[in-house]
Amino acid sequence: MSSRARGSFPLSALASRTLLLIALAVATLAPAAPAHAQLTASRLDEAARALESAPVYVDPNAERALSAREVDRLLAAIRRHDAGPFYLAVLPASAADEAGGDPEAALRKIALSVGEPGTYAAVVGDSFRAGATGGVLPPGEAGMLAGQALQAEGRNGTEAVLEDFVRRLGEARAGGGEGGGGASDGGGGFPVFLLLLLGLPLALFAFARRRQRKREQAALEAEFEQVRQVARDDVVALGDDIRALDLDMEMPNADPEARQHYALAVDRYTQASEALDRARRPEDVQPVTELLEEGRWAMEAVRAEMEGRPAPERRPPCFFDPRHGPSVTDVEWAPPGGQPRAVPVCAADAVRIRDGEEPNVRQVPVNGELVPYWQAGPAFGPWAGGFFGGGLLPGLLVGSVLGGALGGFGLPEDAHAAHFGDLGDFGDGGDFGGGDFGGGDFGGGDFGGGDFGGGGDF
Repeated sequence: MSSRARGSFPLSALASRTLLLIALAVATLAPAAPAHAQLTASRLDEAARALESAPVYVDPNAERALSAREVDRLLAAIRRHDAGPFYLAVLPASAADEAGGDPEAALRKIALSVGEPGTYAAVVGDSFRAGATGGVLPPGEAGMLAGQALQAEGRNGTEAVLEDFVRRLGEARAGGGEGGGGASDGGGGFPVFLLLLLGLPLALFAFARRRQRKREQAALEAEFEQVRQVARDDVVALGDDIRALDLDMEMPNADPEARQHYALAVDRYTQASEALDRARRPEDVQPVTELLEEGRWAMEAVRAEMEGRPAPERRPPCFFDPRHGPSVTDVEWAPPGGQPRAVPVCAADAVRIRDGEEPNVRQVPVNGELVPYWQAGPAFGPWAGGFFGGGLLPGLLVGSVLGGALGGFGLPEDAHAAHFGDLGDFGDGGDFGGGDFGGGDFGGGDFGGGDFGGGGDF
């Protein structure tokens, strides 16, 4: 037996053992599927989820949807030009509505959800936007390349623009000192083995990071499910009130103004139910409770007019439980650990407080426990904000221990982005650029003059 065989372990065997360790790490750290039922995803959520496993996602409803053959050619171009890591979503124009109607904001949301370094691009309706995470390209270059591709190939259709962008992206990446791939062969297999050893902790970190993001996303979805159930209870409660007066409204001698307010209540109930069905995030619930607030006031107007009284003044709901209906007065009340302040209350809670009793407070479920809604955390902020618009609720809670629980109304975009603060320059929106597909000539710094017209094939 040779001295080499007796005194050292073959290098290829060491590399194999290292690869085995990486495989075991992958199996150990792979994220488990969340236990709760998966919520129906929005278009942007679906795109982000698809991009975690493939570099190109095409929504079948997109105005500029690519065919399977076009996607294959684009994937080949990404490989040929070494443009990865690259993430592309082709979406309908309506997907931008989930980001305030802004294609750039829609792309930013997708990138934050995917949470991986790379170049991100999106065709949203007739808009083409691109951006890159910090360290992938110089700030602003991805957007500039998107604009150049659109200007050069915009008349030739979506696939031509995207392939041109991929080519430019690959050239930019190669020119930035990324490439070469040329590890020296002088050391035999040792450089590869060394890279494997160095790559193992990076692989472990990447999988742990992905697992953490999945847990955080599951927590956000679970929070929203709790908010949605509370809002559903509110919708059902208003529907029960409406049905209780259904027969009275059908009587021939029903007050005409009561009929009008009853119709308003039915309309707001229907709109709230439909808005709740469309809700995908806590901030989507605020329009629901805004509609419910008006619907409950309309029902109070119906009852008053049926009794021969004028419709009541439009006041905020009862602070302690919006289901009590519009408030009738303001009373002094001291929150736990805080100073007395005036809050709007219904007649029943006004009597309770006057008699020294506790008001009938709305309890909501949070992680299996019932707590007052103002202690339920920021996810319930939009729900409360719909009932108490115009800055009323923050004014009621300021300076008390309640003030920090609901936070602002809604979960602003940076609240979600805080989970993915390592996306570098991408997060500030400054790297985004591109333009719009247009039927006319491209001019100035704004690409496109409206919809992609002409009716021809791409």
